[in-house]
This record gives sequence, structure tokens and C-alpha cells, in this order.
Amino acid sequence: MERLQKYLARCGVASRRRAEALITGGLVAVNGQVITELGFKVEPGRDRVTVAGRAVSPVDEKIYLMLNKPKGYLTSNRDTHGRRTVLDLLPAGLPRVFPVGRLDYNTTGLLLLTNDGELAFALTHPSHEVKKVYRAMVKGVPGQVALEKLRTGVRLEDGITLPAEVDIIEAKAGNAILRIGLREGRKREVRRMCQAVGHPVLELARVALGPLELGDLPPGHYRRLTAEEIRALEEVAQPVRKRGEGKGEE
Repeated sequence: MERLQKYLARCGVASRRRAEALITGGLVAVNGQVITELGFKVEPGRDRVTVAGRAVSPVDEKIYLMLNKPKGYLTSNRDTHGRRTVLDLLPAGLPRVFPVGRLDYNTTGLLLLTNDGELAFALTHPSHEVKKVYRAMVKGVPGQVALEKLRTGVRLEDGITLPAEVDIIEAKAGNAILRIGLREGRKREVRRMCQAVGHPVLELARVALGPLELGDLPPGHYRRLTAEEIRALEEVAQPVRKRGEGKGEE
């Protein structure tokens, strides 16, 4: 027997956290019965599981893609208002994948897409603190006081941020380009941090995620991860997976 949300993640439907939202939202049925209980268990191979009426089963091949997200695309599988999503940048023949984490509509850069729900869960687990690195052009040139606030923690409406790694890469035309490394994933965190210290973000791109680096991948293009990159992600995810197994996950 296997917990329903873990089974959905193994089927490549979504990360385990997103799968939980699908269940509580009444979109998942087992043998024709809508299930909203997160502790519900299924027997793979015997129970018929559907999501929004579509039958799902474990994926035959795990896919890992790196995308350089351009501006003007939602980090989502679909949009009810018909706006473009990052999946529109992928060819139709690829197996179904989903984004790991999010980038804002106007934020560019490295986005991981996969059908490995368990890996996605581990990489986005709040306690894991996978490092994300951004290149941010900000208004004005931060002085030592502003930099120290960013490095030690900025008070936002949802609490003080964790210490960040912040360096000025370049200063020109009265503005600055910062390299910012974070180990948490609050909504619009980089933008809110910089705004709070008086240097609003003008341009923002994510250039690294854990062991992955964007490199020279052109905007709007994607590539498959190398075997070495996949192994590196597995190593980063291992502590969270072990904690999950220790808590009785099946």
C-alpha cells in the first residue's frame, strides 16, 4: 500500500506537495470515488486512480530538463486566463513534466522541470534550504548598511529572512548588479528584500539551483540534464528523502 499523494508524485502528476493540493481540492478519485483525505492509501496495480477524470500510472521514464525561462511566461502547467506557460516552450512530443518551484512572470532564468515527483518534493522541502542564486539589477548602489541587512536578515511582513550571500558584481549608470544566494523560497523574496532596503529590483534572473548552473543556455531554450547533474540533485535531495522514510512514508 502507498499513500495517495506519494503515488501521484511517482506517476509524474506533480510534486508531492502539489499532489496534496489536488487531493484536498477534490480532483483525485480512486476507483471512481473522490478522495480528499491525505492519509488515504492505494494499492498500485489494482486501484484505478484518476486526476480530473484522467487515469494516471507510474511513469516509464523519468525526465529532467533545465529551461532558461524568459519573461512573459507563467511557471505553471496551465492558466485559466489563456496566458502562456513555461510548458508552451517545450515540444509536444515530450513526456508530461511539471516545474519544480516557481519563477515570477517577469523573472527569468533557470527552471527545473521533471516528472520525478519525489525529487521535486525533496528539492522544494522547506527544511532543506536548497541554495538558489540570482543575478539582480537593482536601482541605486547599495551601501554597506543595506548589504549587511541583506546578509544578516531582512524583516518582511512574513518574518525575518534567512541570511543571504550578497555581493556587488558591477555598478554602472547609478545602478548595481548583485549576486544573491538564498536558502529559502518565499514568494517574490529577492524583490521584497531589495525593496525593503531601498533598492528595488529592475531585472532578476536565477542563475543556479543547488548544483545546477544555467550557463550559456539561451532564453526560451531547454536541455536535458546530464547523468552527472542528476546524480548531484539526488545527493542534494537524499537528506529529505531519508527523513520522509523515517516518518513512515510508504
